[in-house]
This record gives sequence, structure tokens and C-alpha cells, in this order.
Amino acid sequence: MNKFNNLIVLFSFVFLTNCSVVDPVGVWNSSEKEIKRVANLEKKQKEIINTEKIYTSDNIFSKEKDLNSKIILSKPKNNLEWKMSGLNYQNFLGNIYLSGIENTFLKKKIGKNKFSYSKVMGSPLIFNNKIFFSDNNGTIFCTNQIGEVIWKKNIYKKLYKKIYKNLSLTIYKNNNYISDNIGFIYSINLDNAKINWIKNHGIPLKSKIKVFDEKIFLINQDNRIISFSSKNGSIIWDIRSIPSVIKVQNLLSLSISNQGHLVSIDTSGTLTKANTKDGRIFWTINIADSAFAHATDFFKTSDVVISNNNVFVSTESFIASLDLSTGSNLWKLKISSAGTPIINGQNMFIVTKNGFFVIINIINGEIISSKNILNILKKRKRSTKISGFIMGSSKMYSLTHNGFLITSSPTTGKTENFKKIGGLITSSPIISNGNLYIRTKKSKMFGFN
Repeated sequence: MNKFNNLIVLFSFVFLTNCSVVDPVGVWNSSEKEIKRVANLEKKQKEIINTEKIYTSDNIFSKEKDLNSKIILSKPKNNLEWKMSGLNYQNFLGNIYLSGIENTFLKKKIGKNKFSYSKVMGSPLIFNNKIFFSDNNGTIFCTNQIGEVIWKKNIYKKLYKKIYKNLSLTIYKNNNYISDNIGFIYSINLDNAKINWIKNHGIPLKSKIKVFDEKIFLINQDNRIISFSSKNGSIIWDIRSIPSVIKVQNLLSLSISNQGHLVSIDTSGTLTKANTKDGRIFWTINIADSAFAHATDFFKTSDVVISNNNVFVSTESFIASLDLSTGSNLWKLKISSAGTPIINGQNMFIVTKNGFFVIINIINGEIISSKNILNILKKRKRSTKISGFIMGSSKMYSLTHNGFLITSSPTTGKTENFKKIGGLITSSPIISNGNLYIRTKKSKMFGFN
């Protein structure tokens, strides 16, 4: 009888260690293979500090141009929720209603961002008047509007303690779906933080997460575009591309059209349009220029934006516009956006990393206005970068790394004023229900209205 019981135990152990479900208490994560994989991840993360690509001045836009045409903006829309990265499936931001920024209703430190070399932080999500976000230790927080913690959840055990966690969150059917740069995908209940399921993909996931039609969409470190089941995390289909090791911390982008077609960009600079149902490819096109070829490992991109039948994407070297139906290139401009390009009417609004607020005609790619917004700061404060921007009630709000919020006018192209927030800011702002939310690197959450 004892021998029979031992066989059952042995069989159970073999079965469980070969399935992809990960035990939340960490019992199954201590295999020799996983220990080696985690050690390699930790080593690569430390290398990031000294290996991030510094782009030459040839790629830096620095021309000012006065606006000499009339800009007409659509009426601001009140956005009640922010359930995913990029606001919606198309990453289309537009002109969002913002009540103002004079009143600070939230200013609270929540979480512990202990990894000093972390240069990327995800923006919060807003749903049912609750705020959802994570720190770089991998803890997910749910708070109310004044920052009181309702619940928090961390699935990572001792083996993963020294790994910087870059989490991407999305809300779908009252569940929070999470992916990370270690290789975990999991789902938790929004109300009580109960774990629905966890999977260890075994390869770092390097894109923002989207969940659509019961499917999760992600890109892993090997440039595989993968569809997972939202019910249990199993793989439904995958598309293989040219592998590339990404040495920067920003996440790649996915976008889903109104017709249910997935548009993604990988680290080789290849845009792919595929059917979300079965992964059937409609077209692929490489938009990277020859100067980019040697710097593939340092590829950075904004969110892929879909507007009507056009696709817009910004890399470190250029902004491109493509036809959604055919993938044909419409125009390409040697300028780079510090965040998601904002489309409104026939114009695109961006802010470059070095502080130029630029308005571009989306029909032909012509720059119609450009203004250095950092000049409004004192001279000793201008040596900084833009970390993100958003349009709120027909005003452009840009965040600087050194903690300033600069207001510009999209209708005149001019800088109007600035506000000191404080602390290093490495994430983009969001607007929900008339409120502006900002996170600092030291885990402070701000809310303005």
C-alpha cells in the first residue's frame, strides 16, 4: 500500500511540475531551471543601467515654428473610466474633459518602488471610482479616490525578490489581468483580490496587455505575438517574428481596431495586422530605417494608435502613418513623441522628449506648429525630459521628469503656464471623470480637479 501511495505522489508531482499553472505560494517555482532563468533575468536587468542607447543629436528635433493656421478641436468628452493602457482598444485619447487642476484632492504615497534603476512606470487604471496600480516590487493596489487602500496583492515569492517587476494591468469583466517582465500572466478578482488563475509563460512579456473577446494579447521577449485564453491563460494562437532581446524597460504596444483586428509592433520595427480570432495575418511591414538596424535591442515605441482607417506609431527616430487596410506607408516624419500621439480632427498633437510641443497635419505629415515648452521654466530647470502628456478640455498637459506640469494651448501652439508637482515623474498622466491623475517614481499618487 505504501508503494502504491508513493507512486501516486510521484505521479502527481510529475504532472504538476509539467503543467503551466504556477502555485501562488511559490512551491513550484524553485526548480533548477527556474532558478537559473531568474538569475539570468536579474543579471540582464543590472546591465540595463549601463547599456541603454543614447541617441545622437541627429535624431533630436529642435525647430520652432509659429502656428499660422486655425486649429479646430472637437468638444471634450467626459471619460468615466480608464480600464486599460491607452484608455481604449485603439489607444485613441482625443480631447478628454478635465474640470481643472487647481484643487489637489489626492496626494499620498502608496507602495514601494525600491528599484532605483527603474525608468518606466505604468499609469493607474480607474474603474467604479477605484484606482488600480502597481509598484516595481510587483504589488498591485486597489484604493479609493482619496488613496485609502482597499486591498493589495503580491504573488511573488523569495525567488523573485531581487527582480524589478514591470507590470501591465487591464480590467475586463470585473477581473484584473496582469502580465509582467518575468513571464507571469494572471487574473485576480477586482472586488476581493482573489486569484482566478496564474500561468508562468517562462519568457519575459514585453508588451502592454489587451483583453478582447475573451482573449489576452501580448508580445514576449522573442517577438512572438500571443493570444491567451482569458478564462485560464492557455495559449490559443501565436505569431512568430524575428527574435530580439530588448534591453530597455518600456513596453511594446498593441492596438485593436473596431473590426476586431490586432495591430502590433515588435522590436525589429515590424508592424503586423492579424485577425484576433485565429491569428491569421493580413499584412506585415517593417517601418524601421537603415540607421535603426544596429540599434534593434534598444527599440522604443509609443502606443500604436488607430484612427478611422489610419495607423500612427512613433519610435525613437520617426513618426509614421500607415493605411490600416493595406499597411501601405502614407508618410514618415523624422520626429519622435514622448508619449501616445493624440489625434483630433485632421491634426496630431505630440510633445518630444526634449520639450517641443508639435502639431502635425495627419493628411500629409506636415509640421504646422512647434514650440519649446521647457523655456517657460527657469534656466536651471530646463535640463530635463518629457515623461508624458495628455489633452484635457482643449489644453495640453505635459509632465517633466523633474516634476513639473506644463500647460500649452493646442489652438495657438503656445505655452501658457506651469505647476510644480514634485518628485521624479516617469509615467504618463491620465484623466477620468474630470480628474487628472499623476504618479511619481517614489510611489506618490496625485489627483487634481
